[in-house]
Amino acid sequence: MRSHLLNDTTAEHYRRSATEGIERVAAKLATTSRPFTGVTVDALSSRIDEIDLDRPLHDTTAVLDELEDVYLRDAVYFHHPRYLAHLNCPVVIPAVLGEAILSAVNSSLDTWDQSAGGTLIERKLIDWTTARIGLGENADGVFTSGGTQSNLQALLLAREEAKPGREGREAADSFSKLRVFASEVSHFSVKKSAKLLGLSQDAVVSIPVGDDKRMQTVALAQELERCVRDGLVPMAVVATAGTTDFGSIDPLPEIAELCEQYGVWMHVDAAYGCGLLASVKHRDRIDGIERADSVTVDYHKSFFQPVSSSAVLVRDASTLRHATYHAEYLNPRRMVHERIPNQVDKSLQTTRRFDALKLWMTLRVMGADGIGQLFDEVCDLAVEGWKLLAADPRFDVVVEPTLSTLVFRYIPAAVTDPSEIDRANLYARKALFASGDAVVAGTKVGARHFLKFTLLNPETTVDDMAAVLDLIAGHAEQYLGESLDRAS
Repeated sequence: MRSHLLNDTTAEHYRRSATEGIERVAAKLATTSRPFTGVTVDALSSRIDEIDLDRPLHDTTAVLDELEDVYLRDAVYFHHPRYLAHLNCPVVIPAVLGEAILSAVNSSLDTWDQSAGGTLIERKLIDWTTARIGLGENADGVFTSGGTQSNLQALLLAREEAKPGREGREAADSFSKLRVFASEVSHFSVKKSAKLLGLSQDAVVSIPVGDDKRMQTVALAQELERCVRDGLVPMAVVATAGTTDFGSIDPLPEIAELCEQYGVWMHVDAAYGCGLLASVKHRDRIDGIERADSVTVDYHKSFFQPVSSSAVLVRDASTLRHATYHAEYLNPRRMVHERIPNQVDKSLQTTRRFDALKLWMTLRVMGADGIGQLFDEVCDLAVEGWKLLAADPRFDVVVEPTLSTLVFRYIPAAVTDPSEIDRANLYARKALFASGDAVVAGTKVGARHFLKFTLLNPETTVDDMAAVLDLIAGHAEQYLGESLDRAS
């Protein structure tokens, strides 16, 4: 079994195995004609259930053949131009190369003696990102597993900075007085983080949005004033730079003014909109982000990186101390005095992949402008999609895009019952997925069901969108026709 360990004596085995795997994936990418095959849960489950994990095949080729049957053939392929569903991006080749390298070397980014240059590369990329944001010379941060973890850590820091009893604030026995303010279309991880941080059930105050799906700052000001008047403690305002459903960007400068006025931590969830940091054309859409106390970025969304690749950034490096714990076997306090850089001192994680290498490889090969041009392309494509939808009487589109998301719904001319229209849209999405011809997402706007294009593939065209809209309309019309037949 030692022949399977990656070391100096098995380098050739590694080369052959990796090459064979790469060739299989390359062949799938080159020949995939649909984003999905339409395989059902039951059909795929039965194949996987038949595999006895206690009876290994002892042959890489045989295992890859098996993998073709249980995974590769029926995977959802994000690189296909008609995958239009979630915030999943096609990935750039330099990042995939970085993934192969980091997996083989297997550095762990918790301490210097497990990563060496990896630590310095991650720190360099953190500095690069904070400079792009404009957080200042005292900024810092750390890579995370994704936006949910980044938001959790940011709100942990905000809690520790704002909790009662600090800096003359009224003392309390619990966190019951702390309040977090976020728009009604902010990411679910805000409420999830509040629960994990021990805040009260009503800790997250939902701020309404306007027709443009951006936080209403007048309402935010009223809620902040009410919070103080009621003897509560404003802990943080979470502004979203790219909401999951609409791609909307909250009015960051106005929110920053209110946070400064009330002495509140400003966190910007830019998990989606962070691609604008590299944008050649649209960087001004996130003006005001430089005034944040913390920022979430997901490189694995709009920087075209493989999952996972995210970071939480802070204006004041000293606030990261709230996540710092020392263990004699890992990062004893003496290392701080010896100026040994340990990333675990800043992170909620201990063992952690060298995900920063993927972004490093991308920047060194493509440059920031190369990434920004790709993101600009999908933002511009969304505008063309909005025009297409706005001109099509079969569809109702919710809001003109700020980033690359379109929320819409099929509206049949002969049907007036909103619930029946809901069912037609739900059926169309399910039928489209089952066909494998395209994949779209769904959401709710108010009480009604809508469909969603999330455009992160520069290879997608207006013709692709038009074709998918025709497919959606066809499936919806089929459902409505069958519904009429059943009724009669």
